[in-house]
Amino acid sequence: MSLLLVEGGRTLTGEIAIQGAKNSVLPILAATILNRGETVLRGCPRLRDVDTSIRILQHLGCEAHWEGEALVVDSSGLHNCGISDILMREMRSSAIFLGAILARCGQADLSYPGGCELGPRPIDLHLAGLRELGADIQEEGGRLHCQAPQMHGREIVLSLPSVGATENLMLAACGAEGTTSIYNAAREPEIEELQNYLRGCGAEISGAGTSTVTVEGGRTLHGCTYTIMPDRIVMATYLCAAASAGGEIRLLGAREGHLSTVTAALREAGCTITGDETGIALRRSGGLKSIRPVRTAPYPGFPTDAQAIVMAALLRSRGATVFEENIFTNRYRHVDELVRMGADIRVSGRVAVVTGVKRLHGAPVRATDLRGGAALCVAAIAAEGMTEISGLDHIDRGYEDITRDLSRLGAAIVRTEKEPV
Repeated sequence: MSLLLVEGGRTLTGEIAIQGAKNSVLPILAATILNRGETVLRGCPRLRDVDTSIRILQHLGCEAHWEGEALVVDSSGLHNCGISDILMREMRSSAIFLGAILARCGQADLSYPGGCELGPRPIDLHLAGLRELGADIQEEGGRLHCQAPQMHGREIVLSLPSVGATENLMLAACGAEGTTSIYNAAREPEIEELQNYLRGCGAEISGAGTSTVTVEGGRTLHGCTYTIMPDRIVMATYLCAAASAGGEIRLLGAREGHLSTVTAALREAGCTITGDETGIALRRSGGLKSIRPVRTAPYPGFPTDAQAIVMAALLRSRGATVFEENIFTNRYRHVDELVRMGADIRVSGRVAVVTGVKRLHGAPVRATDLRGGAALCVAAIAAEGMTEISGLDHIDRGYEDITRDLSRLGAAIVRTEKEPV
C-alpha cells in the first residue's frame, strides 16, 4: 500500500512548472479517434486516467505510445467500436469516448462509466443530445448499445451547462452532416482546448468559451501536433499549499485568467498574488483571515474541483468561512479526514462552515477522491507533526507527481510503501 508521509511546519519557497491539464487531455485523447492519422500531444501529463485512456484507444485498435514527454496516437487502424466494462469503470471521463466512436464508426457498445464517488453524475444529457443528432441508443443491463449510421446536425439546448455533455456533442457533431449548434454549452477553458485541437485537425467549429458552440460537420479530419495547456486545478493546489504553509512560490506556465475566482479568494484571505504571461507568484507572510462565502458554480464561477483545496488552506484562518457546494451532492467526503487533523468544520447539506483553529496536528488520513486527497496534502503541510495519507490511487488520477512538486517547493513529503494490516 502506497502512503504519503508529510511532516508539517515548513514554509514553501521556489518555483515549479505546471503539468498539462488532465481535464483537457482526456477529451482530446477521445477526439483523436475522429481522424485517421497521427496526433502528437506535447506536455501530456502521465496520469492514471491518461493511462486508462491509452488502454481504451489501444482496445479500439489505435496505436499509442510515449516519445519523451509527448504522447503519440495513430488512430488509422481503429477497428473496434466497443469498450469493455473494466475499462469504462476506471474513470468517469470514459463516457467522452461515446460521441467520438459514433462519429467514426456509426455504432458503439459500452457500459456506464465509473470514477470518483461524488454523488449522482448521470450521463442523461449526453445520451439525450446524441439521440437528437440521430443516434439510436438502447440501454440494457448497464450497457449502452448505440447505432448511428447517419447523424444530422441540429440545434441542441442543454438543460444545464454540462462539461462532459458539451464535449461529447462537439465530438459527435464532427461526424454529423450539416450544422450543429449547442446552446447553454459549458464555458470552461477545457472546452476551448478541445475546440482548438479539433481546429488543428481541420474541423470547422466556433463559439467555445461562450454559451453557444457551433460545429459544421462532415469534414475530413487529419492528425496534428498540439500542446496541452497547464492544469488549472493543479495550479490551485500548489497556490493553496503555499497559502496554507506560508512562504513564496512561483508557478511557471500558470494562467491566472483560468483561475481568477480562486486567486481572488486567496487574495481576500491575505495572500499577495501576481501574474503575467510567464506564470503566477504567491506570497504569504502573515496569518490568513476568513473570506466571503464560497459558492461553487459552472465556469466562470468558483470551480467545484477547487472547493476542498481552498477549504484546506483556510483551516487556520481567523474567523469562519461558509462553503456552498452546488455541483455535486457528495463532495464533502474530505471533511471527516480534515477533522481528524484538528479542523473545525460543520456540514449541513450543501453547506460547510469552516471556523479557523490555531493549529492542526498530524494524523493518519485517507483520500476518498481526487481533490479531497489533494486537500489533505494542503492541510498536512501546515500541520504540526507527521501526517500519513493513504488512498493515493485517487491522487494519482490527477497529479503527475505531487510528491516531487511539493518537495521542490520545500515541503517535507515522501512516498513510501507499507504492508496492509
